[in-house]
Amino acid sequence: MIVTGASSGLGVAYARALAEAGAHVVIGARRADRLAETEAAVRGLGACVAAVETDVTKIEDCERLVTTAVDTFGRVDILVNNAGTGGEYHPVVQDPPDHFRSVMDVNVNGSYWMVQSCARVMEPGSSIVNVSSVMALTTAKMPAAAYSASKAAVLGMTRDLAAQLGPRGIRVNAILPGVFPSEATAHYSENYKRRIVDARIPIGRIGDPRDIAAVVVFLASDAAAYVTGVSLPVDGGVLVN
Repeated sequence: MIVTGASSGLGVAYARALAEAGAHVVIGARRADRLAETEAAVRGLGACVAAVETDVTKIEDCERLVTTAVDTFGRVDILVNNAGTGGEYHPVVQDPPDHFRSVMDVNVNGSYWMVQSCARVMEPGSSIVNVSSVMALTTAKMPAAAYSASKAAVLGMTRDLAAQLGPRGIRVNAILPGVFPSEATAHYSENYKRRIVDARIPIGRIGDPRDIAAVVVFLASDAAAYVTGVSLPVDGGVLVN
C-alpha cells in the first residue's frame, strides 16, 4: 500500500495505523529527511516499509513511487492520496495566479496522477482513499479559495473515479478531515483552539490523528467492501453547524 504526504501530520498517522493493521507500507513525500523519520517510525512497529522521495505534481515521481511498491512488495492494493498543501491566505483581489495554480497542482493534479499510476496496476479488491477537507463544503471565513476549490474538486474526482473503477473491483472514497493537529495548526494558541471548538465542533474537542487514521483503515479494508464513491466527513460535527 502507498501513503503520499507521509513526512508529517496525518500522513504519518495513516502510515502507522495501516502498518499496525498488517500492511506493507510504501511512503512518499517531498521532504526526504522527514520522510526518513516516518520510515524509521513505521519500521519500529515491526512493519515492512519503503520510502521514496516524491513530488506528486511530477508524473514521473508518481510512477516511480508505484513501481517501487510493485517491485518491493509485489502489488499495490491501497492508495491513501494524502499529499496536499494549504497554500497561503490571499484575498481574491490579491491572490497571485501562481499561488492558485500551485495549490491546484498539488491537491488536484497530484491526486489524479497518483490514482492514474496506481489504477494501472491495481487488482480487484483494491481501495483508494482520497483526502479532501471540510473546507470543500464549508468555510472558515478565511481567504482560502484555492484550498477550498481544490478540495471540492477532489470530491468530484472521487465520484467519477468510483464510477470508472468500480467495474474493475477498485473502490474509491474520500475523507473530509476537520480540525486536527498539523504543521498548519501548530502555532494556534490554546485559547484560539478553544474558541474554534466552542464555535464549530459539537463533539467538544479537536480531532486526534487516531480518530481519522481509524477511518482510513476501515475504508482501506474489506470491512468497507461495499462502500465506494462516498465523501465521509471526519470532523467532530463541524458540518452540522
